[in-house]
Amino acid sequence: MAFNNDSTTIDIEPWFIPIDIFKISCAIIAIILALIFLHIILFEKSCHTVPMLLVSNSYLAQLIYAIDVLLIALFTLQNDRKQNQFGYSFCILGGSISYAITMIQMYSYLLQAIYRYITVIYPSRLFWQSVRLQTILIIITWICGTIYIIVLIFTDQIIYLIDDQICQMPLRLSFLTIFNAFYIYMFPLGAIMVIYFKMVLYVREMGKRATPANTLVRAQRELRMIHRIVTLVLFLMVLGVPYVLFILMSFFNSAPKYHFRIAYIFIVISLVFMMIALFQIAEPLKASIMKKVRRRPINIVPTFT
Repeated sequence: MAFNNDSTTIDIEPWFIPIDIFKISCAIIAIILALIFLHIILFEKSCHTVPMLLVSNSYLAQLIYAIDVLLIALFTLQNDRKQNQFGYSFCILGGSISYAITMIQMYSYLLQAIYRYITVIYPSRLFWQSVRLQTILIIITWICGTIYIIVLIFTDQIIYLIDDQICQMPLRLSFLTIFNAFYIYMFPLGAIMVIYFKMVLYVREMGKRATPANTLVRAQRELRMIHRIVTLVLFLMVLGVPYVLFILMSFFNSAPKYHFRIAYIFIVISLVFMMIALFQIAEPLKASIMKKVRRRPINIVPTFT
């Protein structure tokens, strides 16, 4: 898609600039948190496990998404300050990345749930729990995300929306809108919920049988982790309710004028929340940070006689 470099002056609402600054601030906080957590995971040996590999994948997706949101918000702020409307070369790519990374992010949570399910239900299937297989699955999700970016760009699905100063797919009743909702959100969320309920039933059955105590404790621990993943994803869905409402309203041509500006307020809030929520799932990461926090330098005070 070609852009016109000639800018046109437009009316700017008083709340545009504060919201732009708020989005930039949240994105920066999310980037800092992601870099800190990824640095610890990379250099802390206790974090070099398969579950932490999957958590790192989620953090990496969140980091790229936060960078993407930051760049988009900076361009939006620049246009709002100058009261201009014009396209820029990054706009289409940035909008496409936001959809693809959201997909990768959702499927990264699904991979975590699947892994914990396998370790309990199929403990003897060691290859299914191996680093090699989990790495392959991660690579597949990123390949699918990259293909999705290419498809969005070359089919001109992403357009520049003047009122929102952003490049996104316009909200309307179409096959692609419904496909995105299913492919990016509904399928991974549904699969995670199925895994969770199957785990609940399985652990209950284990409690009724003569199960070794260590096996039952491990299953209960993995169930708690899946429960946290479910809570994380459901909270993400709650923050996405305004976006869903705007999609439904667009089917009847009644979505508010600045719907993407409003929806992105909740998206940037979710960025910071997801960084902290992932921290609750990553037990080795939490333990490592708590160990560093509790560690105190020993001060040697000389004594005089």
